[in-house]
Amino acid sequence: MPLLITTLAILVLIALISYVRLHTFLAFLLVSMGVGLALGLAPMAILDSIQKGIGGTLGSIMSIIALGAMLGKLVATSGAAQQIAVTMMSLVGTKHARWAFMVTGFIVGLPLFYSVGFMLLAPLVITVAYRYKLPALYIGLPMLASLSVTQGYLPPHPAPLAILKQFNADMGLTLFYGIIVSIPAILVSGALFGSTLKRYTTLPNKAFMADELTDDQMPSVAVSFFTVLLPILLIGFSTVLTPFLPAGSVIQQVILTIGEPTVSMLVSVLVAGVTLGTQRGKSITNVTTLLGESVKEVAMLFLIFGGAGALKQVLTDGGVSQNIADLMNGSSLHPYVLAWCMAAVIRVCVGSSTVSGITTAGFMVPLLTSTGVDPNLMVLSIGAGSMMFSHVNDTGFWLFREYFQLSMADTLKTWSIMETLVSVTGLAGVMALSLFVH
Repeated sequence: MPLLITTLAILVLIALISYVRLHTFLAFLLVSMGVGLALGLAPMAILDSIQKGIGGTLGSIMSIIALGAMLGKLVATSGAAQQIAVTMMSLVGTKHARWAFMVTGFIVGLPLFYSVGFMLLAPLVITVAYRYKLPALYIGLPMLASLSVTQGYLPPHPAPLAILKQFNADMGLTLFYGIIVSIPAILVSGALFGSTLKRYTTLPNKAFMADELTDDQMPSVAVSFFTVLLPILLIGFSTVLTPFLPAGSVIQQVILTIGEPTVSMLVSVLVAGVTLGTQRGKSITNVTTLLGESVKEVAMLFLIFGGAGALKQVLTDGGVSQNIADLMNGSSLHPYVLAWCMAAVIRVCVGSSTVSGITTAGFMVPLLTSTGVDPNLMVLSIGAGSMMFSHVNDTGFWLFREYFQLSMADTLKTWSIMETLVSVTGLAGVMALSLFVH
């Protein structure tokens, strides 16, 4: 019976979001209440579970997401992303522009939300395509594959971060494993598949061409790379050094603190405020205004994460999560494959990789405990599943189609297949890595 209730809850959630077009947060709350009543919980107990779920989920990720948005805003408004793209182009040459954009997409995608990265880099792709008479899709798809992979796999992006917190996974290890899995995923979905797209010669939307910035208007190459990569460097530095330091020593505690996501993001934002703000002629007031605007842009994410946390807590308090774990223990599917499949189905139905990832994580927590699989790899398997086959119910699909001016059929043949390859190769990478990580 609990499994039937859960299945119906997922179907109702999908219907409310996809067909009724109800706001995701409201849909989560309604389904949470309905599930609680169906499981026999008292109304006040359901409300307590909802409050506990929202608070527990947001308490662990809100500061990191907000700080990530602030860093992204400073990078976006300073010209740092364009400097990185220009530098990569100068290193590899026009003939290999697709490789330059692929690497740029990965570097810029590490700290930036997908939509921000897209709207920063897609105009640069369109500008290069017109200037050098190159097929825009051919040089741009590898960059989009990189952005998709970083969004789906790597913390501190919101969805992987929320999943990581639910599983109590290690940020540094998840990031390290994620980068390992990301490389083949980007090469297959971006470089290999992208190399077959030369025949798509439709001109992109000229209205989105980027404004040309002079060297004086952009931060230096060193400052751009350093500021964008700083949070990753701090987390990686902590992960690598900590095991070699005396346990419990002051230096170990300092390094651990620096590598903690909230601290590393805070340090990065403060540094960016100087390197990309005040040193670029902005006043403290200007920088503060930008930071305030950035948080407004992610406010809806907080509601979505809170709603998913509420549903997870109701399922846990109603005994459903453990019941599902007991049933799944007898499944012939590997836990990573099972998690990937669930995330993929929800993604295709709902369209949102964020909703897909965090909803799946709520069901997988007890299974993770009972099977003993690596939580870091479970984060990646769900992240990969959440990128499956983007189509008409995903805003990214329409954003891509508008910028590159493709027909509906061609968008499905290019964008949707690329996203599918990101998902499938991600799972393959996780399964391969699981042979060495126990």
